[in-house]
Amino acid sequence: MVETSHGALPPQTHTLSLDERVARGRALRDRCPRKDHAAWTPPNHRRDPVEILIEQGESRLPDLLPLRYARMKASPFAFLRGAAAIMATDLAETPSTGAVVQAAGDCHCLNFGGFATPERRLAFDINDFDETSVAPWEWDLKRLAASFAVATRDLLDKKARADLAAITARAYRETMATIAEMPVLDAWYRALTVDDADKAAAMGIDARTLRKADSALMHAVEIASLGHHAGPAPRIKDEPPLVHHPVPAAAAAFQAAVEAMLDDYRASLIPERRTLVERYTLADAAYKVVGVGSVGTLCGVLLMVSGDGEALYLQFKEANRSVLETVAGSSPYAHHGERVVRGQRLLQAASDILLGFATGPTGRHIYVRQLRDAKIKPTVETMSPGTYRRYAAICGEVLARAHSRTADAVILSAYLGRGTSFDEAIGAFALAYARQTERDHASLLDAINDGRVPASALDS
Repeated sequence: MVETSHGALPPQTHTLSLDERVARGRALRDRCPRKDHAAWTPPNHRRDPVEILIEQGESRLPDLLPLRYARMKASPFAFLRGAAAIMATDLAETPSTGAVVQAAGDCHCLNFGGFATPERRLAFDINDFDETSVAPWEWDLKRLAASFAVATRDLLDKKARADLAAITARAYRETMATIAEMPVLDAWYRALTVDDADKAAAMGIDARTLRKADSALMHAVEIASLGHHAGPAPRIKDEPPLVHHPVPAAAAAFQAAVEAMLDDYRASLIPERRTLVERYTLADAAYKVVGVGSVGTLCGVLLMVSGDGEALYLQFKEANRSVLETVAGSSPYAHHGERVVRGQRLLQAASDILLGFATGPTGRHIYVRQLRDAKIKPTVETMSPGTYRRYAAICGEVLARAHSRTADAVILSAYLGRGTSFDEAIGAFALAYARQTERDHASLLDAINDGRVPASALDS
């Protein structure tokens, strides 16, 4: 079981001499030999995975739990996406160096993508931070590597899947070595931009999607998954069960709660960004179901309009306690919306300028962001084996860059070394945990068939 500080950000060691930092990194090999990361054997006291999901659902909106289980039952990969709490519990039983970072927490291969930076460039980065908290650096990398092994189970054989996970680890290790040699400020400003079609293709982004995102940088574009009725009183279009307004009896209370949430949200922004938001007024608000792991939490969309009718969509999402906190210690932030916002700003090279937090309807912790800002998502469903290998390397590179913002790349690089033993260990772990995921997915199917958990037939 890992031991970490409670309620503190990762310690910074960059003021120490280079020799001392290298020595610290190499000393971590005594605490946790690199080959030990290959290990995954479920402990005898391992909790029932379905029990963890049921427990997690106790704080969620009960009407949406059947939809969550329906999405998770689709495949082992869909299950893995919704099972961050299960994997966090398992990772706490694995060997660890004890070195911590601001971890993403739900680091799988679909939680990366492209988006517009404040400078209006397209960047590729981690894009989901609901579970971010302080935790061992290995946990993010192991979850990412395992996700590739699970996602390609119908495309690649076992050796190729293990190799794909090892590619992720190798890119992480090599990028950390590169960052270790960079000046502190240069490393901090490092970002992966999507400059051309060839680079986009290596990220699983097709040319049409790239052109659409480039257009969005220059002009406001309609959000395909969400529309609204124009006119004197613009109104978000209902698309049940995914987008809907509260029932009439609850509408007034919902509106009042949203208005209060907006006031709280504005107060969380720095002055120049608050000034920008104040150029819009709230026109409408509705609930919106998103993702897999987030289903059942309170999520919604706000339609904001300027005086000349220009629309701005904001998304609000509930932030519960991170799945990492149960096993790695408390977050430094008592408000989980703030935890998500601060974690995202630490990990991303450039973040949404309108990212903020608030206390929302029924007192829930909320974070707020732009609903879509030239966002592009890799199409992993249609990737070829070669594209998967390139994409795995890019994700490993991005994760190393993100971790280096709160960890010491010199220490981690000295631990990881220049050989392939660490890469191979992560490949072995990923394949072993992929088999575990298949067994856990089968347990969920049994629980649904037995009526232990409900699964909706309605999903889209």
